[in-house]
Amino acid sequence: MATPAVSGVEVKIVNSNKGKGLFACQEFKKGDVIFEEVPLVSSQFLWNEFYKYHACEFCLKSLETAEKMAQRLASIPTLTLPQSQNCLVRPEFQVHCPHCQVTYCSKECQEMAWNQYHRTLCMGPSRGDESHPLGILQAAWRNIHFPPESCSIMLLTKMIAMVKQANDPAAVLKTFSQFTNSTVNEEQQIMHKLLGSKFRAQLETLRSLVMQTLYDEQIPQWFTSEGFQSLFALIGRNGQGIGTSSISVWCQNCDAMDLPDDERASLDDFIDQLYIDLEKESGTFLNCEGSGLYSMQSCCNHSCVPNAEVQFPHNCHKLQVVALENIAPGEEICVSYLDGCMLERSRHSRQKHLRDNYLFNCMCSKCQAQAGNPDVTSSEEEDEEDMEAEGT
Repeated sequence: MATPAVSGVEVKIVNSNKGKGLFACQEFKKGDVIFEEVPLVSSQFLWNEFYKYHACEFCLKSLETAEKMAQRLASIPTLTLPQSQNCLVRPEFQVHCPHCQVTYCSKECQEMAWNQYHRTLCMGPSRGDESHPLGILQAAWRNIHFPPESCSIMLLTKMIAMVKQANDPAAVLKTFSQFTNSTVNEEQQIMHKLLGSKFRAQLETLRSLVMQTLYDEQIPQWFTSEGFQSLFALIGRNGQGIGTSSISVWCQNCDAMDLPDDERASLDDFIDQLYIDLEKESGTFLNCEGSGLYSMQSCCNHSCVPNAEVQFPHNCHKLQVVALENIAPGEEICVSYLDGCMLERSRHSRQKHLRDNYLFNCMCSKCQAQAGNPDVTSSEEEDEEDMEAEGT
């Protein structure tokens, strides 16, 4: 049965194996924004915050100006960006929680956070004190889940706080129940991937700390060993990575400028060199990073030949799903769960990554066309595995 959603798309059951999928109700041209969406809940990664990536506690907007962010990530304190008007960060609008001093990009974000979950999670003057119950939980998480991060314990705590603060807790629970659930065996595979081989003991440590801090009799099922594992698997399987950057927005706005040829060439050269400097100093960790739960985006299935992609053009947690090619009415909208490099690897490598991380075998047109290819791992992956073996 189809479920109407935002204009132009609908959620339908694909089949018993894939479950739900997102389908076009109208024609979309290449480059069209199919829909925009804000998450039900989102959270910055704790290690990302620990390493001084400054983001709005609610919407994850990068709080540094493009110039300040570039200076920090490139380790060039004197760096000056041209066309400074193309940076949309406005420090004068930023506000702090009066109790714990976490920062928000605006008064609106502060109020929404307080009304949804922050009244429960506010650490008051103890923020940063690892003797505070939430501080203990955050430190335990960092000791268990090292970078690169793929989810956050704080996403889970915000979900609990949202139920605790809600005028209608049942409605909030119903909203979270829409996300894909996993079998017990799949949950354990997800836990193993997220936390490592000792996940059972680590999961119990996290459960105990969360229970001591946030137990609520309205949702006792979330605090049992089985319920906590299911809740954790839900955010592990359905969480969408979020990346925000004031630098990238500045670059987009520079690209959109109508400039004389000589000025355009000079600006492009500057941006090219900037990214060389950024990558040399900070590698690929250039964004404020976190994850969120999105109602519509979570219904998009994977394809190794996606017809759409997820973008974060607003320097906040609001995402866009954008058409990569023309999409006809009735056609399923698919994104890639793999990054660009992984998409270029062999069928065997892609399938292995999808099984390990998302627990399914891809049957997209590309995988079916390559079904007769030898089960050979890509040379890039072999190199990575060799490096990992040398490091252990």
